[in-house]
Amino acid sequence: MRREVRSALITLALAAPALSFLLLFFAYPLGAIARVSFTPSAISAGLSPLAVVIDPRYLHVLAFSVFQAALSTALTLLAGLPIAFSLARYRFPSQSFWRAVAVVPFVMPPVVTAAAFSALLGPRGWVNAGLQASLGLPQPPIQLQGSLALVLIAHVFYNIAVVVRIVGGFLAAFDTRFEEAAALLGANRWQVFRTITLPLALPAIGASSALVFLFTFTSFGVMLLLGGARFATLEVEIYRQTAQLLRLDVATSLALLQSAITMLVSAVAGRLEARAAVPLELRAADKLPRPRALPAFALVAGSISLIGALILAPMAALVARSLSWDGDLLRFYRALNENTRNAFFFVPPFAAIRNSLTFALIAATLTLAMGVPLAYAMARSARFSRSMEALLLLPIGTSAVTLGLGYIVAFGAPPLALRTSILITPLAHALIALPFVVRAILPAVRAFDVRLREAALSLGATPLTAFRTVELPLLAAPISSAAVFAFAISLGEFGASLLLTRPEYPTMTVAIFRFLGQPGALNYGQAMAMSTLLMLTTAASALLIERLSSVRR
Repeated sequence: MRREVRSALITLALAAPALSFLLLFFAYPLGAIARVSFTPSAISAGLSPLAVVIDPRYLHVLAFSVFQAALSTALTLLAGLPIAFSLARYRFPSQSFWRAVAVVPFVMPPVVTAAAFSALLGPRGWVNAGLQASLGLPQPPIQLQGSLALVLIAHVFYNIAVVVRIVGGFLAAFDTRFEEAAALLGANRWQVFRTITLPLALPAIGASSALVFLFTFTSFGVMLLLGGARFATLEVEIYRQTAQLLRLDVATSLALLQSAITMLVSAVAGRLEARAAVPLELRAADKLPRPRALPAFALVAGSISLIGALILAPMAALVARSLSWDGDLLRFYRALNENTRNAFFFVPPFAAIRNSLTFALIAATLTLAMGVPLAYAMARSARFSRSMEALLLLPIGTSAVTLGLGYIVAFGAPPLALRTSILITPLAHALIALPFVVRAILPAVRAFDVRLREAALSLGATPLTAFRTVELPLLAAPISSAAVFAFAISLGEFGASLLLTRPEYPTMTVAIFRFLGQPGALNYGQAMAMSTLLMLTTAASALLIERLSSVRR
């Protein structure tokens, strides 16, 4: 009994920093939102939460949010499942490269995603420019800017990595002997897929679907920049009510409604993900068969083509649009440090780059300081781990704009007057990154052979020495991968940054948003140049994460 109490105290001590952080910077801001929402007179003579929910205007926004998220999820599954299957089941040249490219969009900032598709399919994009030049057309033939179609394409681009990671990870660990046994009993390929593979993969497909729905339901940057005012989701409406109309009572009521829906979806995603996490026999990549039959070859070739058209093409178009083709290729990059309008409050974009890097380093450091002990605490107790996994889904399911609004409401007065502090931005970024960091570290901590630590302790090493000399070197790859992941998430975060960042300390995503909101070819070129720099940084981060993950495997 004494040993159980001591173990529980150690678990709580390890989890204390993360639990305190979640309580202060997640639960408290959401509580402040609820307080303002149910007492609207505290800020303005606004509507009650019930009146907001039943208002036809906001019901239409809610219905559209659900509709576009469901449609985005279906299209993402349609594109992602063949890619996940081909990457998990077949061996082909440059497979690791295509796998890395497929997961790059997940850490791509939404504002860069919007800029990339604008560069590819916008009125001044690659495709329209090529068609106008080749066909002699006076106007761009493809008019997708501000359309739902372009938003859906961008959502598929952004979320395809979720399907590849979850479903592909399950299929990679799936023991094909079940399928081989069914084939020996006379089942054809379709029957094997329908009766064996699909039923076992349904939890993984369901978990990825719930997460994609969650991410698209709370989509902000893509919807704001590519959809425009015609396609307002709850996320965009919360931002509009906060930043433009100054109606915090309405914004907080909408935020409560959105949080309730996202938490429900998060709970479903967590249950499905737990069912999908069945320990199976992992097959080595060199044991995968090559695609020899025509259907297998067509599947792999089609998946590679889809990755090239859906992911590589927008990224290449963004790089091309960031260059000036009038004889001075790097003109837009050099203009990043020029105050062309002589604005009094001008902040050089290179200062925004410095701000983003600083915030990302602070957020990554904070997240690791909390995430590593929390992962150890969750590895010690299965019951505590289940509770924490459910709790960590809540920040994932809560939109960044809602969190930003909560920080504005909660941290505007002493003793926590952080609203005007530059630290509030990296604190929000750390909260958003924490669940992903813990998920990256926890499997490696659980898989660590405790006998190695016990051997070091038996030889006279202290627990700290054993951790520093034995555990830390073996866990260096997953911890480094988690750190890079947190850095990339902070670097590309847009929703909370737009609400919280002080005007004199803009991040790269906020600076890109400002450039895109100003007329003129130079401003557009500067937006493309900064988007390219941010894209290359986040893409390098994704490739590094994939490399570290392959080292761990």
